[in-house]
Amino acid sequence: MSQVHPTAIVDSSATIADGVVIGPWSIVGPNVSLATGVVLKSHVVIQQDTAVGANTAIHSFALVGGDPQHLGYKGETVRLEIGENNIIREHATLNRGTPQGTGVTRLGNNCLLMTGAHIGHDCVVGNNVTMANSATLGGHAEVGDRVFLGGLCAVHQNGRVGQGAIVGGLAAVTRDVIPYGSVWGNHARLRGLNLIGLKRKGYGKDQLRRLLAFYRELFEGEGQFAGRLATIGETYNDIPELVEILDFIREGGKRPLCLPNAE
Repeated sequence: MSQVHPTAIVDSSATIADGVVIGPWSIVGPNVSLATGVVLKSHVVIQQDTAVGANTAIHSFALVGGDPQHLGYKGETVRLEIGENNIIREHATLNRGTPQGTGVTRLGNNCLLMTGAHIGHDCVVGNNVTMANSATLGGHAEVGDRVFLGGLCAVHQNGRVGQGAIVGGLAAVTRDVIPYGSVWGNHARLRGLNLIGLKRKGYGKDQLRRLLAFYRELFEGEGQFAGRLATIGETYNDIPELVEILDFIREGGKRPLCLPNAE
């Protein structure tokens, strides 16, 4: 059985599963679904057209499923989809998609969004992502699994941050960040690999040495970057993470690539 505080407002079209707790002064709008174990602390607003996965906790004054901040939005039906086991802290904002994009904003599972974090319209955020205080994603940004976004950093709209990457606090990320990359600064520059994240993934010293050798050869070697990119895969095609980095670069995106010398 769900627990709904008497001061909460729940729209008649909302779907509330067993085990949901809706705290005082919270608002659950039309076409919202809350799965088993969802907890809304006091003063939470879920505006509309949003699905929240099981065991996700949303803290006070968060605004979830708000209208996209896009001048082209004219009230069309668009959605926000939130996965399971997430923690969304105070004053975080997550906007629905736009008709100009995919129409859906997505947040994966087991993520932590700290106070004031923002996920813009049409973003796709993976699993086990941490967004520190006031970290911001512009519209259409893509963030892979196990990414850490430092406090007050901002990822440009249409930007990509590959899985396992770490973005330093206050970084202005105007270029794509490779998987397992480590970037910081304003504007952010690629400073190396996320060695802490790789160690947590289980890499030993010998594996890390090879990863670092790959990084130095690709990003700090002699000659043109394009030439190094064209040939380096022949040497390192047996390491899945390095193949992933190369695929990420070759696939390309709407933003340029963040490089060590990128200003």
